[in-house]
Amino acid sequence: MDEGFYLDDNSSYEYLYETNVCEMGDYFIFNIYLTAVLYILVFFLSLLGNALVLWILLKYENLTSLTNIFIMNLCISDLVFSCMLPFWVVDQSFGWIFGEFLCKASNAIFSIGYYSGVFFLTLMTILRYLFVVNPLSTLRSQTWCCGVLVSLAVWTVSILIVVPEVIHTTVQEDLEQNRYCDYANGNWKKVDIYMRNVLFLFSFGVIVFCYFKILIILLRARSRRKHRTVRLILIIVVAFFLCWAPYNILSFLTTFPPPTCQYVKDSNLAFHISRQIAFSHCCLNPVLYVFVGVKFKRHLAQLCSLCLHCSNGQASSTRICHEGKFQREGTSLY
Repeated sequence: MDEGFYLDDNSSYEYLYETNVCEMGDYFIFNIYLTAVLYILVFFLSLLGNALVLWILLKYENLTSLTNIFIMNLCISDLVFSCMLPFWVVDQSFGWIFGEFLCKASNAIFSIGYYSGVFFLTLMTILRYLFVVNPLSTLRSQTWCCGVLVSLAVWTVSILIVVPEVIHTTVQEDLEQNRYCDYANGNWKKVDIYMRNVLFLFSFGVIVFCYFKILIILLRARSRRKHRTVRLILIIVVAFFLCWAPYNILSFLTTFPPPTCQYVKDSNLAFHISRQIAFSHCCLNPVLYVFVGVKFKRHLAQLCSLCLHCSNGQASSTRICHEGKFQREGTSLY
């Protein structure tokens, strides 16, 4: 399903079966239940949070802002990713029972969600950098059509990147006849891990460069709104990289042979924790909007007030409900 130590849950390392010296103990039984509870919770929180963000975007914001369009695509990416969590919960407990097609599809969706998230966050940072450097940039006048074309390009590139993964992923059986979904060839698995890490580091470098330049410019400016906008994007980007960096690093380390049994045990523990953190990220962005995004909090309060008026059936509620449909703002969600 994913890189690294995934085989530990269902089939353990081939290395461990060959040497037969490393017993993992009861930790993995506990991990199965912990992962199931966590992923189910993340699944519902992601559906609720990201659907709410999409609703607020569509109800209160005009999608003429490139930033809003990228936020919408981030929500879609998180929703698509979170829809795979129930499959992984079942897989943790019973092995892969969904067949070859869903094996390839689930791996592809996982990777597409990851790559598209990296791309959209990088684009949001570059866009904010261009706005800060040149406030009169013609990017502000770009239309909804332009945003859609950029989004389609991102999704297309993300899909093309995972084509080798779809081809080489298959359902397999371990020595205990447990079925799992993984690469049939270990070399292709290493290529996937290396490519994922290279993209991660490249995006990280671009984002660090942009924010370094942004901070220099903002130190000379006095616009609280600019500071607020940059702060929210920065927090979203930092949260993504903090959640995914440990997972990517530990995935990279799995491409090397484990030297000792204790190293295997420690690496497994670290990897499972990092994977749970990374997979939980899909429900995090809506929380950040609530705590950091001023406009989002205002829209959320307005939406809650609107729902209360409509549900109470007051005389003025009909007018309020109709007015709420047309109170849209042309700027970004921040």
